[in-house]
Amino acid sequence: MADNYIQDLLGENERILLVTRQHWFVLFSNILLEILLIVLLVAGVVALSLVYPVATVGYVLVLVPLAGMIRDILIWSNRQYIVTNRRVIQISGVLSKNVVDSSLEKVNDVKMSQSFFGRLFNYGDIEILTASELGVNLFKHIGNPVGFKTAMLNAKEDMGFDEIGVRSQPAEDVPAMIAKLDELRKKGIISESEFQRKKSDLLAKM
Repeated sequence: MADNYIQDLLGENERILLVTRQHWFVLFSNILLEILLIVLLVAGVVALSLVYPVATVGYVLVLVPLAGMIRDILIWSNRQYIVTNRRVIQISGVLSKNVVDSSLEKVNDVKMSQSFFGRLFNYGDIEILTASELGVNLFKHIGNPVGFKTAMLNAKEDMGFDEIGVRSQPAEDVPAMIAKLDELRKKGIISESEFQRKKSDLLAKM
């Protein structure tokens, strides 16, 4: 279900490069108290039921921290940080969804912070500085921050390539590029509309 939702967000020729979440430490810290409550309640009910059989109804109390734990797990699993070849997407929410994305073209800088334990257990903070209205996106305690930053920088560099995998050329090579695009159009690899759009983009660079 979540994968289908992500795929629906992607534009034409957009592909996912990396998907990560907050580190499992974050989830563990959120559910630790609930786990302890469940253990204590179960142990208490078991002990009391040896003396008072009616005490077994106390198992109903376990449902409260159990429901809280399931809620925290769903929130953690549905909060995702995605790098595509065009943008960075942050998705959160279980039933209702909140989606924030930053175009790689508007990314000015990427900062990563990792503590000693962060390096040891592979988590850290990623701060993305953009030219958009949002200004700064801060992703705290995400897993594989080095891979996330590397995927972003590589994707931003690769945006020098067009959608058919050919690196943008200087102005003097534009006629040759248009000729190559025309060949691809004649072979049916790209459509007439794609050819005209790419041709216009190349002519604009002259």
